[in-house]
Amino acid sequence: MRFHLRFYVRCLVLMGFSCVISTYGPVQRAQKTGDILLGGLFPIHFGVASKDQDLAARPESTECVRYNFRGFRWLQAMIFAIEEINNSSTLLPNITLGYRIFDTCNTVSKALEASLSFVAQNKIDSLNLDEFCNCTGNIPSTIAVVGASGSAVSTAVADLVGLFYIPQISYASSSRLLSNKNQYKSFMRTIPTDEYQAIAMAAIIDHFQWNWVIAIASDDEYGRPGIEKFENEMFHRDICIDLNVLISQYTDEAEIRRLADRIENSTAKVIAVFASGPDIEPLVKEMVRRNVTDRVWLASEAWAGSSLVAKPEYLDVMGGTIGFVLRAGKIPGLKEFLQQVHPKQSSHNEFVREFWEETFNCYLEDSQRNEDSENGSTSFRPLCTGDEDIASVETPYLDYTHLRISYNVYVAVYAIAQALQDILNCTPGKGLFANGSCADIRKVEAWQVLKQLRHLNFIDSMGERVRFDNGSEVSANYTIINWHRSSEDGSVVFEEVGYYSIHNKNGAKLSIDKTKVLWNGHSTEVPFSNCSEECEPGTRKGIIDDASVCSKCPNNSWSNGNHTSCFLKEIEFLSWTEPFGIALALFSVLGVLLTAFVLGVFVQFRDTPIVKASNRELSYLLLFSLICCFSSSLIFIGEPQDWTCRVRQPAFGISFVLCISCILVKTNRVLLVFEAKIPTSVHRKWWGLNLQFLLVFLFTFVQVMISVVWLYNAPPGSYRNYDIDEIIFITCNEGSMMALGFLIGYTCLLAAICFFFAFKSRKLPENFTEAKFITFSMLIFFIVWISFIPAYFSTYGKFVSAVEVIAILASSFSLLACIFFNKVYIILFKPSRNTIEEVRCCTAAHAFKAAAKATLRHSSTSRIRSSSVGGSSASSPSSSISLKTNGNETESPLARRQSQKPRVSFGSGTVSFSLSFEESRKNSVK
Repeated sequence: MRFHLRFYVRCLVLMGFSCVISTYGPVQRAQKTGDILLGGLFPIHFGVASKDQDLAARPESTECVRYNFRGFRWLQAMIFAIEEINNSSTLLPNITLGYRIFDTCNTVSKALEASLSFVAQNKIDSLNLDEFCNCTGNIPSTIAVVGASGSAVSTAVADLVGLFYIPQISYASSSRLLSNKNQYKSFMRTIPTDEYQAIAMAAIIDHFQWNWVIAIASDDEYGRPGIEKFENEMFHRDICIDLNVLISQYTDEAEIRRLADRIENSTAKVIAVFASGPDIEPLVKEMVRRNVTDRVWLASEAWAGSSLVAKPEYLDVMGGTIGFVLRAGKIPGLKEFLQQVHPKQSSHNEFVREFWEETFNCYLEDSQRNEDSENGSTSFRPLCTGDEDIASVETPYLDYTHLRISYNVYVAVYAIAQALQDILNCTPGKGLFANGSCADIRKVEAWQVLKQLRHLNFIDSMGERVRFDNGSEVSANYTIINWHRSSEDGSVVFEEVGYYSIHNKNGAKLSIDKTKVLWNGHSTEVPFSNCSEECEPGTRKGIIDDASVCSKCPNNSWSNGNHTSCFLKEIEFLSWTEPFGIALALFSVLGVLLTAFVLGVFVQFRDTPIVKASNRELSYLLLFSLICCFSSSLIFIGEPQDWTCRVRQPAFGISFVLCISCILVKTNRVLLVFEAKIPTSVHRKWWGLNLQFLLVFLFTFVQVMISVVWLYNAPPGSYRNYDIDEIIFITCNEGSMMALGFLIGYTCLLAAICFFFAFKSRKLPENFTEAKFITFSMLIFFIVWISFIPAYFSTYGKFVSAVEVIAILASSFSLLACIFFNKVYIILFKPSRNTIEEVRCCTAAHAFKAAAKATLRHSSTSRIRSSSVGGSSASSPSSSISLKTNGNETESPLARRQSQKPRVSFGSGTVSFSLSFEESRKNSVK
């Protein structure tokens, strides 16, 4: 019995508490009931009146002052969105949204007072007393809050409503601190974080090449993080900040005057401000009073379009201000809705009465302000008739040409409605809650809406995707405006002069049309805001007797971005330790090892027919020269010294000439043998190795003499190139480009001759010559060195050496692969083809082909000759081919009469072939 008594007493207390819920919070509000209730926080006033509370009596609520027409328009945008949703047949059908909207007066205390009304009803609902008594009086809970505007206000509200998991969607709070999801679990927004804005502001300063600026920020959660990010960006761009000051709308006048003195005495002409309109207004007023007109103001989004500062009477000082504003949106029907406002037709919106009074400078009947006027506390205003025309008065309220914050409010309301629609459409078993369950739309709670908002993903009316999951931020798309004076009525015109956008994939993009920008309201010349005059390239600033002068940096140094000091230049050359140098060195060593391997194979199988047929002595010398070619490329890597510069080009040139000379002599000798042009007498001995090595020596000696003359007359040496900013290239000065041209030109000349003989030898037996492969290797050689010439002269620094190393390696590998890899393959993997019989068969086949062609040619010649003398005789050619091997010979009688037989010998066996022709004359005429 005692338990029941205590329970009923508790219920009565709660009923009494619930009875005042509907009136709890600030008296002035916009409120309308519905099935689901949304909260709203808007700055209908710019601040509160400062009043000392001596606590001699009960403290009174502070009075809000300075009406904010834009803030009232934002409130109207929320009501318009809710009414539009309630009238929709597709979005939340049969569900009515209500609202409870309060004025924050742009202060934390007023915002918290209003927020308590949101959480109080939610706290009663959490007690679950409906089954015992109707304690709540059918008052729905606030399931989401739209607001607030300032970051400092939103931070305080987020701390409070976050305790009860009430989702909060701000339309204008851009502080990057609010991105911390761990601290602000229920906070979301439809505005980009000001971290992007700080980057954009620094980008503009860098764009106009200013390096000496003043930074001012509001002393709150908006200004402090914003200016901190701005300072970091300025530091990374080597831009100096002369003054860095925090201000507030409540800063006393003496401090404002001192700040104005410092700004006026500063040589920095650019002032970057991260603050709201009310916070910057006192400073602007002081600068206008002093008529300081030679400054450029950079405005953050919070005050770039503020009606407190963008006034025609301020344009002499503030004209030319560059500001960031959000991209404008379109809200069809809002214009007509705003024009329909009237005190008699807005019973749910108590802010309309004050709006009407401030717009027409009058007082409505039963107005508290009218009573104050009669008591003499305020200036006299006439009574409002109610017939005033809202369209006849120009105020920021009806400035709907660029809906930015209003559009953000519109999107925030629709985001909540879309989340509720997702709850309404939820299919049991596929919901977001425990075991796939769904929330009851009629009894939905704030935490359930918060859960649904975190999974929200929809496209707004501008075609942009709206998401509130962890890590998601609104894309930063800013329009850059320039304050102009209207030529018609002298009002402030926000001229769009560019944009700044950041996308995750494409990065940041800044675009400014300089032709549209007016500096200080009238000038087209970009103002100068640097710590001193620009220094010439390669010079630095030195401070002498408080004056900035420029002095040239040493050759091995360069000036920093601000031209305030010198730093040592970087030294660059083709180093052994860099990846490119290591790769080239590895390829060079690989070439040496492969060539040495081939040489070892030829020495091991030196008595086999393949090795003998390829002129093994010259092959040894050719392989040695290829090792020298690969090795010479290593001299081009590393820091150039005088001796390496003098050695590397001659080493490369001599090695290649030796290599190509060997190929040339070997190819030409076999060609002469098979064309039967080698004498068979005493000179045959001299056409052997002695003459071959003599020709190789003579060809190489010419290249040696070119190198000696070059080194004697214009020796190359190490050279440091200081012409490039911030870098010293260590290279080789070749001394004489003409000498280098002779060196490479002579090599290419021998390669061309070699190509000619190889092409002629392409049909000889493959055992004796690699004509086809040599032809291909020479083609590669020409392609490489023809490409080398433009590449060599178009590059600079370490890349000159790299280009030549690549050319050397490409040529060397082509020669090694084309000439020797096929033979090594036969020797190691096809020994059946490396026999004397195989060689003889190939040679005999070639001999038969040659004999047949010679017979046909001789027969044709004989017929022509017989016809010319008119004889009737006929000739029948006959031919014989003899093969003699190890004393076994089989030859025709006609062949024995041949006196000379060209012969190619292989050790103990010989292969000889001869051609003979006999003419049989019939009916000879004497």
